Amino acid sequence: MKVVLFLFLSIFVYANEYAWIETYRNGGVSALETKIDETLQSREYWKYALKDKDVRYGYYESVNFLFVATKDSPSLEKPKLKLYSMDNGKWVEKINVNSLVGSKGGHKQKEGDLATPIGVYELKARLSGLDQYYGPLAYDTSYPNLYDKLHKRTGYGIWIHGMPLNGNREELNTRGCIAIENNFLTQVDGLINHKEALLITYDNKIKETNIDELSSILANLFAWKEAWKVNDIESYLSFYSKDEFIRFDGARFDEFAENKRRIFNKKEDKTITFSKINVSPYPNDGNRNMFRISFFEDYKAPSYSFRGTKELYVLLDGEKIQILAEK
Repeated sequence: MKVVLFLFLSIFVYANEYAWIETYRNGGVSALETKIDETLQSREYWKYALKDKDVRYGYYESVNFLFVATKDSPSLEKPKLKLYSMDNGKWVEKINVNSLVGSKGGHKQKEGDLATPIGVYELKARLSGLDQYYGPLAYDTSYPNLYDKLHKRTGYGIWIHGMPLNGNREELNTRGCIAIENNFLTQVDGLINHKEALLITYDNKIKETNIDELSSILANLFAWKEAWKVNDIESYLSFYSKDEFIRFDGARFDEFAENKRRIFNKKEDKTITFSKINVSPYPNDGNRNMFRISFFEDYKAPSYSFRGTKELYVLLDGEKIQILAEK
């Protein structure tokens, strides 16, 4: 109820009209929830909701720290690692330092290729007590992520770490990790909670996103959810790429669609709620307009229930998303 009332108040301000009160008077909370669901599918609502937010690097409800890394540069500048902290809806730069990265350009493809991945990665753990070569500590990233695994990219142990404690660092590249000077790494450690952080790595030029793109993505996300909720299979499947979609278990579009048709044909009543939504631009070696979406899903139906994190990799084609990968 608290969530419903919060959304009601925020949308009431957005709409600036008394029709919302009439909706509640005539149909109660269920009618209000229906109206809210419709509004969340509107690009205009999301443009309003995002208008005062810093969306250069995406939209985040549960990420408070963002590492932005570049591997190469068309100029003579060295690779960079920046750390941003979220402060009152704005990303504030805390660290901006030179870094060492893998010697190979482009995306990491296989174990031992000396390439630093490009993409979006969580920080899985803070590591200490390591070999002195890695400095005072390290952050273990989630490479390979779902999209990497589905595209047969291999390797592991991609870290953000420091420099050798003995001062002997002759190599000017890494085996795929991102290394920075120890004093800066110690600063980072005093600033962040790694569980609330993401790393976005670009090959060279940083491509920022904007309100128009994020409004389309968020409106699409809630339209996809609504089609799922009401068992509208054709609308639901229209959000998937027929040519490229791969589910986490390797199923391609045709197999996935056949299974979903069987489930939707049951016409089960279901409730689906999304929270902790995070949308990141997804750097890729094809320079396509890709994004990573993660959120906490609470799904209830008579035959199945699920509570946990869901992950989508999508291509924004005009104002419509096409889901490329899902878990």
